[in-house]
Amino acid sequence: MIKIVNAAHFSTKRDVDTGTETQRQAVLSIISAVKETGDQAVFSFTEQFDRVRLEQLAVTEQERNNALDEVSSQVREALEAAAINIRRFHEKQARQSWIETSPTGTMLGQLVRPLQRVGIYVPGGTAAYPSSVLMNAIPAQVAGVKEIVMVTPPNQEGRIDPGVLTAAKIAGVTEIFKVGGAQAIAALAYGTKTIRSVDKIVGPGNIYVALAKREVFGLVDIDMVAGPSEIVVLADELANPAYIAADLLSQAEHDPMASAVLVTPSKELAAQTQIELEQQLANLPRREIAEASIRDYGAICLVEDLEEGIKVVNELAPEHLEVMIEHPFEQLGKIENAGAIFLGEYSSEPVGDYFAGPNHVLPTNGTARFSSPLNVDDFIKKSSLISYSKQDLLEHGPKIIAMAESEGLTAHARAIELRLKKERGN
Repeated sequence: MIKIVNAAHFSTKRDVDTGTETQRQAVLSIISAVKETGDQAVFSFTEQFDRVRLEQLAVTEQERNNALDEVSSQVREALEAAAINIRRFHEKQARQSWIETSPTGTMLGQLVRPLQRVGIYVPGGTAAYPSSVLMNAIPAQVAGVKEIVMVTPPNQEGRIDPGVLTAAKIAGVTEIFKVGGAQAIAALAYGTKTIRSVDKIVGPGNIYVALAKREVFGLVDIDMVAGPSEIVVLADELANPAYIAADLLSQAEHDPMASAVLVTPSKELAAQTQIELEQQLANLPRREIAEASIRDYGAICLVEDLEEGIKVVNELAPEHLEVMIEHPFEQLGKIENAGAIFLGEYSSEPVGDYFAGPNHVLPTNGTARFSSPLNVDDFIKKSSLISYSKQDLLEHGPKIIAMAESEGLTAHARAIELRLKKERGN
C-alpha cells in the first residue's frame, strides 16, 4: 500500500542515472569495442544482448513499406493525428536569424542554423514506443535537420515493430538501423562503416543507454540523461480519487523505480486515493511493476494547505505535474519547477504522453529546476555575427584596451591599439 507521509520528510530524488561501477565499466568496454572495430562489434553485441544474428544493420525500404500494411488503420490514423498536433506545437518554437544595424554602421546579429545530422534512440526489443519516435523526430524536422537517424533494438526475429517504423515514416526519419543499447550510442557517436556519426543523440533508454550517452557527451551533444518517470498530483478535497489513482498508476507501470506522488491537504482524499490504488492495482496487467513503484517510490504527502503544497511541488520539481484543484489557473503563476503541467481533471498525463502536442521527453529527478522539455532549440545552433564599424572602434577602442589590460592580456589590447594608431595616423 502507498504510504502517507508528512511532505517535509519526502523526496523523489533517486540515484538512478549514474549506475554502478560494474555497469559503467561494461559501457566503457562496449564503447571501446565499437570505436575500434565498428560494425563487427555492433553485430557481436546485438547477437549477445538481443539474441539475434543480423545480416545487415540497416532497415530496408521494403521493410519500411511492409510495416505500413501491418499496422491497423486505427493506429495509423492516431499516429498521424498526434503528429499533426506535435508538429503544430513545435512550429511555434521555431527561431529566426536576425541582424540589426546601428546608426554608426555596426552590424550585430545571430545566425540560427539546424544541426546537420541527429540520432534518435528508440527503446525496442520486447516493447514498442511509436510515440517516442514522433516526440524525438518531429522537433528535429521542424528545426530543419536534414538527416534524422533512428536506432532501435530488433526483436529475436530481427524485426522492428511495425508501429515504430510507421511512426518513423510519418515523422520524416531518414535512416533506421537495427541496433540498441550502449553499442547503438557508440555507433552514433563514433560512426562505423554502416552508421555515420551524428552531431547529437536524443531519446530515452535503459541505464546502459543513459550511461553511454553520458560517456560520449562532448564528442557529440545529448538531450539529457533521463531517469525513470515520475508524476506528482497536487489536489484539493474536490478532486476525484479514482482519477488521481489512475494517473499515478499511469506512471508507476513504467518502471519499478518510477515515482508517483499525491500532494494534498485533504486527509479524506488521501484515504480515498489509497483505497482506489489498491482496487485499480488488482487488475492491472503490469501490476508487479506498478506495485513496486508505488511501494518503494510512491507517497501521499500531506500538507497544511495549498500554499504549502505548491512549495512542496516546487521543491520536488517533477517531470509531470497534475494540478487537480478547484481553480488551477489561479495558482499557475506560483508553480516554478515542473517539466510539464497538466491543469484540470481532463488533462490526464497520457494526453500529454501521446497526443496533445507538447513534448513528452521531459527533465526528471528534480532537473526541471534548471532544464526544459525536448524542443526545437535542441536541434539548432546559433552563431553570433559582428561587423564593427570604424566609427565605433575609434570611440570604444580605448575601453576595450582597458578591459584587456586589466586582465593581463596584452595581445588582446595590442590588436585594438594597432588599428587605432593606423586610423588616427599615429
